[in-house]
Amino acid sequence: MNKSSMSEQELLTDLLHSEKALVKDYAGNCTEVACPNLRNLLINCMTECSHDQFAVFEQMHQRNMYKTKPAKSQDVQTAKQSMDTLQQQTW
Repeated sequence: MNKSSMSEQELLTDLLHSEKALVKDYAGNCTEVACPNLRNLLINCMTECSHDQFAVFEQMHQRNMYKTKPAKSQDVQTAKQSMDTLQQQTW
């Protein structure tokens, strides 16, 4: 039986980065596809992959392997306003 020389944190970090890269790849490919069926398939795969990425992140966060700092409510509100403005400008 081969035992991995990577620690649990290293394995989870690698998985997290792989999932992030897959989400970006799916997103990029979605913008290049003309076939509606293929586009929907890629979007579904991207959504599933983003759920997997978040599940890995949550595991790492719960185990203190991925530190985050709380967002200030003003920063959250500013980001929301920026996204609302961007959405209005693009519609």
